[in-house]
Amino acid sequence: MEAGFVVDLARDGLDGLHLALTEAYALTILDIMLPGIDGWAVLQGIRKAGKDMPVLFLTARDHVDNRVRGLEQGADDYLVKPFSFAERLARVRILLRRNSKVKETEILQIADLELDLLRRRVTRSGQRIDLTAKEFALLELLLRRQGEVLPRSLIASQVWDMNFDSDSNVIEVAVRRLRAKVDDGFEPRLIRTVRGMGYVLEVAECA
Repeated sequence: MEAGFVVDLARDGLDGLHLALTEAYALTILDIMLPGIDGWAVLQGIRKAGKDMPVLFLTARDHVDNRVRGLEQGADDYLVKPFSFAERLARVRILLRRNSKVKETEILQIADLELDLLRRRVTRSGQRIDLTAKEFALLELLLRRQGEVLPRSLIASQVWDMNFDSDSNVIEVAVRRLRAKVDDGFEPRLIRTVRGMGYVLEVAECA
């Protein structure tokens, strides 16, 4: 998204709970009214599994009883629709700051490349690498899913929050610029194009 965060979207409660339990997220944004299982059940599943990530509820239900129930079951904040994007972003940043004790040690790494999520800083072999917000989000996505071939459609939805347009070269350009910053002049090269499929971040095995 524009604020530089990388997001995964689940369209029903079961998928949302599965993602929350199997991935390492800094924050979960949860609606109460979901297909499959509702937000209450997703929240209960997250807390029963011992996950302590912050949870922000977004809902049209503005009754005090609903807000109290959400907070008592382990939600960290409760935002009633309609709301502005700026307010939602502010709530997200507040929750992430509250949870900074976890984030302080959250560094994504492969080989000698490090991405510090708290300081929004990237280094390779100890050298600082300056990235734009989109380049940072793209690199974070590649690092979180290193070893996976990520199709252009997934990158478009996660980093640009848009549907993939096969006639657009925005992703190719972004990957090329990111590769120039984190790979050129370093060994081993980490970002690889898999023709006809997408991109992967990995340390290639020696032949």
